[in-house]
Amino acid sequence: MFAKPNRGRTTAAAEGDVVVLLIGMRVNHFWAVHQWVPAFLAMLRMLRELGKDSSRGLLGHILLTASPRTYYVVQYWESREKLYAYAAAPDMFHHRVWAILNRKERAGKVRGHVGIWHETYIAPKGSYESIYLDMPPFGLAAATGVLPIEDRGRSAAERLAHR
Repeated sequence: MFAKPNRGRTTAAAEGDVVVLLIGMRVNHFWAVHQWVPAFLAMLRMLRELGKDSSRGLLGHILLTASPRTYYVVQYWESREKLYAYAAAPDMFHHRVWAILNRKERAGKVRGHVGIWHETYIAPKGSYESIYLDMPPFGLAAATGVLPIEDRGRSAAERLAHR
């Protein structure tokens, strides 16, 4: 089902700091399906796990591809503390996957068939802005809600100055 676009210009309803995590994988050897498919499925499982418990702090996410080899997720989090807590929680799937990867790496069993990466950005209040024209909720707006552009300012400078 397709989301209905909001007519006109809108902006994200984000308040306070915005935490963005980019996390993904690169298929280095397509023939090594037994290596990269589990990595891809592990990410989907973590997203399902987070989706079942909003108190963990994931506000929203978008699955994207950068090329036929590179797949990633843009994630929006309530806070860096909740992101770090999820990553370190021994009862969560991420902790188990990371432990397995670390053991394989120490044992010399990581063969370079799949690359894993992440980048985390903390954007303090007043250092980000957004605009959407005739778009359904997307990105930060899908994670935090949508406001009419007038609520934050018609120009990027006005939206950045919003307090």
